[in-house]
Amino acid sequence: MATNITGKSGRAIPSAIAHGRVHPEALADKALGRLRTKIPELVLALEGRFSDHFRWMLRALLSELEWLDARLAELDARISEHMQPHADLVRRLSTIPGVDRITAWTLIAKLGVDMGPFPDHAHLASWAGLCPGNSESAGKRFSGRTRKGDRYLRRILVQNAWAVTHKKDCFLTALFFRIAGHRGG
Repeated sequence: MATNITGKSGRAIPSAIAHGRVHPEALADKALGRLRTKIPELVLALEGRFSDHFRWMLRALLSELEWLDARLAELDARISEHMQPHADLVRRLSTIPGVDRITAWTLIAKLGVDMGPFPDHAHLASWAGLCPGNSESAGKRFSGRTRKGDRYLRRILVQNAWAVTHKKDCFLTALFFRIAGHRGG
């Protein structure tokens, strides 16, 4: 049904409940966008009795969510301010499929702007913990687990790699599916 609780509909409906509105039809009418096609299901889902305590708790949770949103915006502005000297690099990194502003910020924060300590891309990938292990003895392969590396850098690069697999008309997506066809996902 409604999958995004932080969107406009996801905020409007609980806010209306928290402020005393209880009619399912009126609450469902606050749905926006594609959620409007599900109004009959919303009416059924919103039927019920909401106690004063429930509404009080809901108001407290919505207030906390607003505070967290404000805090996130504040942190975003602060990071943007600190990344201003690297704006051109952030812009260029963001042209890579799957790399957005936050990924570019993380790459700069974790790797810096000088790639001198890494002789080549393979050393960088190994340092980040993205290279599979190569444990072999007498022709028998043992564990191919990757080492730990930098957990934040590794996590964001893996998330972005998976995001690229869902892009349309992208060379990296085609490469992934070509390799996954014979090696597996």
